[in-house]
Amino acid sequence: MFSWLNAPERPAPAMLHLATFCAESLIWAVSVGIGLAWLRGGESVRRTMQAAALAGLAGLSANLLIGLAWPHPRPFMIGLGHTLIPHAADSSFPSDHLTLWWSAAFSLLLRPGSRRVGWALATLGLPMAWARIYLGVHFPLDMLGAAATALRAAWLTGPRNERRLEPIHRFAQHARRALFGRFIAAGWLRA
Repeated sequence: MFSWLNAPERPAPAMLHLATFCAESLIWAVSVGIGLAWLRGGESVRRTMQAAALAGLAGLSANLLIGLAWPHPRPFMIGLGHTLIPHAADSSFPSDHLTLWWSAAFSLLLRPGSRRVGWALATLGLPMAWARIYLGVHFPLDMLGAAATALRAAWLTGPRNERRLEPIHRFAQHARRALFGRFIAAGWLRA
């Protein structure tokens, strides 16, 4: 399957640009989106964004442990396929990019008020998964591992565990007031 999805040696420039954008730049949208919603949203939106951010951190932490326990080479580390973007020669399983993306998306899917955004993010993760395989830095199995890790991370930070997250929510609210109190007082941000 990797060979079928991996780019040819000389891909069309438009495909290369699209894949590179999906593989390297799209990831910033989830971080920026969570940050802006956390800054500008009401209390329930902030709690949802904090849970999504915590899911991402939990997913990436799990990936770190998985990579230490089972270091899996990337395609280019074993001379397989065509690699079209530079990448560190670290463990490929599971994909950090997709784990972060889908952890946030699945976290939003677990909360009734944010399911549409969650579905949109989950769907946008598919081009990211394709692009990272197309450009030669991941195997398809890395994407399945990312989905499994992201599901678990979203569940850990989901509504069923809301009481356990309460200290983190209170801390984030105090930090927000301390850092952005002037903007809140001026009406630029919600209290």
